Amino acid sequence: MALNRAQLGPRNSLISGKYYRLPAKQPTRKKATAAKAPAAATARTSTKVKTQLSTKQLFGPRYGQVSARSRQLSGTVFYLLSGHGGPDPGAVGKYGSNQLAEDEYAYDITTRLARVLMEHGAKVHLIVQDPDDGIRDEAVLQMDRDEITTPNLTIPLNHVARLRQYTNAINRLHGRYKGAYQRMITLHIDSRSAGLNTDVFFYHHDKSPVGKRLANNIHQVFTARYKRSQPNRPYVGTVSARSSLYVVRNSHAPTVFIELGNIRNDKDQRRFVIPDNRQALANWICEGLIADYRGRK
Repeated sequence: MALNRAQLGPRNSLISGKYYRLPAKQPTRKKATAAKAPAAATARTSTKVKTQLSTKQLFGPRYGQVSARSRQLSGTVFYLLSGHGGPDPGAVGKYGSNQLAEDEYAYDITTRLARVLMEHGAKVHLIVQDPDDGIRDEAVLQMDRDEITTPNLTIPLNHVARLRQYTNAINRLHGRYKGAYQRMITLHIDSRSAGLNTDVFFYHHDKSPVGKRLANNIHQVFTARYKRSQPNRPYVGTVSARSSLYVVRNSHAPTVFIELGNIRNDKDQRRFVIPDNRQALANWICEGLIADYRGRK
């Protein structure tokens, strides 16, 4: 009203033909409200990320139930890595009319090792996981490409990218268990001349006395078990440093890289196609790990 006082008639009435000014529009003030944080970004951010499949998925219906046998490995953490996987089967050997793929047999032995370690109270992380294989009791393990890297990563085809993905997964988990006894075991099967029968070999980092001790402890069990089960056959597997191996060089946990044999040799193939032999390999590695944990300083 003050803007148009001179233009108004009696009792502040409007006069025809006059122009009147309107007040500028004032910005409306919104009632201040507290911003609501997205539900998933507040209290739930601390929810644990599932880092592996259930034991039933990992070990299959026959072996999915894991019962405690002892607490010898209570407080320990193991990272188990089977060689290759996904788009890369690794070494391939011919067995009659069938093909034997390194990744399938290394994975089966690795899952057997995981299960027996858990039976003794260990915390186990399988780095490569297969959602539907489980522990298999067939002689010929069919090849597939559906393995993943924990927690749910597609395994890359590129060799270095694959190894980097594996070690990154191990090292991320490693930070969760500061102060705990943590070890990494990776299992492989070699491919050499078909006529070459090889034993089980163990590799560690040359600057890791802990890794060397671990390798020696497992090797000692293998030496004793071979002497008992095959007294007429000398066991010539060795322990040596091989720091050039990517996972040995880059894993934060002390690591032992195990070559289980030659997948192209018919004698070595018996070590892999007979399920009881695969279980024996897992059991012997577990014995070596128990011995190492008992003897820690």
